[in-house]
Amino acid sequence: NAIPYVNAKPHIGFALEICQSDAIARYHRLQGDDTYFLMGADENSLKNVQAAEKAGKNTADFVKEHTQAFINLNKTLNISNDDFIKTSTEKHFKAAQKFWQVCQKDIYKKTYKGLYCVGCEEFKKENELALGCCPEHPKDKIEAVEEENYFFKLSAYQKKLEEIIEKDIVKIIPESRKNEALSFIKQGLEDFSISRTKQRAKGWGVPVPEDPDQVMYVWFDALTNYITALGYKEDGKLFKKYWQENENKLHVIGKGILKFHAVYWPAMLMSAGLPLPNQIFVHGYITVGGQKISKSVGNVIDPIEVVSKYGVDATRYYLLKEIPSTGDGDFSYKRFEEVYNSDLANGLGNLLQRTLTMVEKFKVKVEPGKKMLISDSKSQLNKEAVSRLIESFKFDRVLSKIWEVIKFCDRFIDENKPWELAKTDTKKLQEVLQIVCEYLFRISEALEPFMPETAQKMKKQLETLKPKPLFPKVFED
Repeated sequence: NAIPYVNAKPHIGFALEICQSDAIARYHRLQGDDTYFLMGADENSLKNVQAAEKAGKNTADFVKEHTQAFINLNKTLNISNDDFIKTSTEKHFKAAQKFWQVCQKDIYKKTYKGLYCVGCEEFKKENELALGCCPEHPKDKIEAVEEENYFFKLSAYQKKLEEIIEKDIVKIIPESRKNEALSFIKQGLEDFSISRTKQRAKGWGVPVPEDPDQVMYVWFDALTNYITALGYKEDGKLFKKYWQENENKLHVIGKGILKFHAVYWPAMLMSAGLPLPNQIFVHGYITVGGQKISKSVGNVIDPIEVVSKYGVDATRYYLLKEIPSTGDGDFSYKRFEEVYNSDLANGLGNLLQRTLTMVEKFKVKVEPGKKMLISDSKSQLNKEAVSRLIESFKFDRVLSKIWEVIKFCDRFIDENKPWELAKTDTKKLQEVLQIVCEYLFRISEALEPFMPETAQKMKKQLETLKPKPLFPKVFED
């Protein structure tokens, strides 16, 4: 997934992206696909320098501390990434400089004057501003900047970019984001500045090869992280295997950085003669109380606090189920607690506990996962249907399907009344509880990419037939 600026600690919106990426990676590993899941931190931005100055800290120390907060969040949310790249490292610097030199034919120098949004780290046109402010960062001051910089010939790739997006050579999901990228390209692409003076960058960032007075524009160096982490500079094994020879390269990004990934990055890769990503999955934003997350509004939610209060898998569930996978969604503690109680404590947790309690109490022999009484084709958890939904990134739809099965099992128990069958028909009792245990086993398999700890706990309880609360009530309805 995209590497975040580390000018502040991660908020709940970033937690959504890494949970989505993790669900994708875990799903593919479970399918037996050779999967490499890369994350990291964008440490070279001017935003980081300014945030460090504001905090009265040395930039390197400030960046290190905030990057660690993102690494800690990964551990807290049980994220299964294979590597984590820090773009202030020498390995990244050298590889980004090699990439610059390979793109040399499309790079030139000129003096430029423009309006700069530090929040976006990019120059803006007048028509991109609302009342003189950037719509993404209305609180940040737009700066008028004039300096001599290097530029990348983005305009030379206009037709090629239109073609690769129109024909889904780089497939953008959802369709609305594909149309947005195409609309931006068709308005006419202009060359963009890919360096800053060392003075304005406060000496922070990747030095431009053979020009020590210039530092690479953060987006030019940051986008290369996807290949520099794999060993692009030395043409390493991982780079060959997962970038050059791999036809399933996926970027998971937020809608605010679509242009960089769907326009700038493919053009840069074409310039360097390298393969393009195959898919870009674009998620929306999380709002809090209907408003965009913002420090000034005071609605920043710390995901680590959410996990410490409700648990890892409850947090993952809320983010993947309650936030539409390709749209915006709201986070509120009130809604979280409603969902926790109805879906997790009274839903999945209660179903598992009541079923295994009856198995134990009535001394019924069941074999979850072994003795098949339900056919896959008729099941809501039909593997093909679930796979199709996950592969089109509809995580909320998959989880809704799983919860339909949980509700079905509860109805099935209530209709068949095992407590009465225990007195009248032990054969039917065994069959009813076997069917519910079979469904529970299927549910645990289907939950593995989304709620890995819960899936493992369920499997263990179904093996030992010993019930324990999965989601203890931590508060009252």
